[in-house]
Amino acid sequence: MEFRKSTHADADGIMEIIRQAQSYLKSQGIDQWQNNYPNPEVVKKDIDEENGYVIVKDKLIIGTVTVSFDGESTYDVIYDGAWKSNQPFAVIHRIAVRDEYKGQGISSKIIRWIEEMCLKKGIHSIKVDTHEKNLSMQKILKNNGFEYCGIIYLANGSKRMAFEKMI
Repeated sequence: MEFRKSTHADADGIMEIIRQAQSYLKSQGIDQWQNNYPNPEVVKKDIDEENGYVIVKDKLIIGTVTVSFDGESTYDVIYDGAWKSNQPFAVIHRIAVRDEYKGQGISSKIIRWIEEMCLKKGIHSIKVDTHEKNLSMQKILKNNGFEYCGIIYLANGSKRMAFEKMI
């Protein structure tokens, strides 16, 4: 498996995985990633800003993630808790794995690759948020050492559970 920055040639494969994830979330009654988000414009922006990554196995994109080191304005205020640190951090967004590869630990591998990337940059904090009904993502985060920190609100007012891991 290869973990690398995504390119515009990867956009269709990324969107295929995102559409699978949107269908899964909808089937679970979770309103996360609905209403045409994420969409091709978001994927293009991730690629243009060099924040998008893919996991490739046998020339097939089997996972995608966005990692940013530019901060996250929606994390400036946290409710019913506190962040573990106030130091520079990476943010994980839009992590998804192709349906036929779910349950194989791909998300945990992605997180380990992100941790390595962070350590090379001298970053020791990773933050992420997810929907309160997205139990599978919460399980992945907890299994990978993330700790629940409180509630944040997205720019559109949506409530999200916030997690942080110190590495």
